[in-house]
Amino acid sequence: MTVEQKARALARFAEIIDKQMARVEAMASDVAFLDFDSLPTLIIGVCGGDGIGPAITHAARRVLAFLLDGEVREGTVCFKEIEGLTIENRATCGEAIPADVLAELKGCHVILKGPTTTPRAGDPWPNIESANVAMRKELDLFANVRPVKVPSQGIDWLFFRENTEGAYAVGNMGVDVDDDLAIDFTVATTGGADRIARLAFETARKMGRTRVTAVTKANVIKTTDGKFLRIAQRIAQEYPEISFDDWYIDIMTAKLVDEKRRRDFQVFVLPNLYGDILTDEAAEFQGGVGTAGSANIGKRYAMFEAIHGSAPRMVTEGREKYADPCSMLRAAVLLLSHTGRVDKAARLERALDRCMYEEKKYTITGRENGATCEQFADYVMEVLSE
Repeated sequence: MTVEQKARALARFAEIIDKQMARVEAMASDVAFLDFDSLPTLIIGVCGGDGIGPAITHAARRVLAFLLDGEVREGTVCFKEIEGLTIENRATCGEAIPADVLAELKGCHVILKGPTTTPRAGDPWPNIESANVAMRKELDLFANVRPVKVPSQGIDWLFFRENTEGAYAVGNMGVDVDDDLAIDFTVATTGGADRIARLAFETARKMGRTRVTAVTKANVIKTTDGKFLRIAQRIAQEYPEISFDDWYIDIMTAKLVDEKRRRDFQVFVLPNLYGDILTDEAAEFQGGVGTAGSANIGKRYAMFEAIHGSAPRMVTEGREKYADPCSMLRAAVLLLSHTGRVDKAARLERALDRCMYEEKKYTITGRENGATCEQFADYVMEVLSE
């Protein structure tokens, strides 16, 4: 390692510290959650993303518009279409989220967002940051909330994944010190851990849940995971009616497949990377990542999305119209619930349960031998009309 290489690495570390300290200061002046009841008009941004994103997002938007038709006609809800989050446009601009697109997103109260492609090594795209990660940071969507339900197996889980810190916080700011040494960073702040743990416990209390479980690797990742766990333990003391325990991420992945233990878990709170992994595993019990929606919650904004990727291969093969819209439809349930439309959220959730698990009039296969996502959306609206 040369003196110049070491200096560049230290300069990058200093840059990261400065940016994260600015975040700490911003969190200290945080405001209350947006009161949706006070809005004269709820603005729902619809952002298709890329790959299969536009197809499945359009299907979910149609169902949302069907449910909210009265409010749209009254002018208390409006939809705003937002273009420009394709990988082609992001690569051309050299930005995870182009500035004009970000400005449009900030003009909405909630966002229904399709999957977006994140470049990886070997792809033809420049190494730009994940649009998801960038959006979560830019809009301060600190809580990724993912429910997983399988009543027949006694599974009713609610995951609170910290969304703006951990291993993803500075995922594009790692350092290739020299040809032999590469370093990435993980981040934990007191404010960040406090607000995600508090939201998990507050939600558990409101829902009548009796157990919250923290998931870390604090025995090995002692500084950042250790901070996350200590703060969760402190917050737990404010909720004496809720039992609290903690598990390490490796054994927790095993316990989710333990039929005797898994039904005992209720609410999880965990750092970013572990939450990403564990919720994908959990979704498999429900039928796969195509069946699970995701809420990204902040105090001013909220974004709702599928938990799977953009599946560019399906587009290359001309199969995007056969993509499964169920994850986006589950995200629409979360959007309705978050904005206070609880009855409509329950109606849509019940309709999806019927269409996906009970009646199965249409089956989504991703190919010509299955239904198109538009046919499935029509089916859901048919059930909603009964």
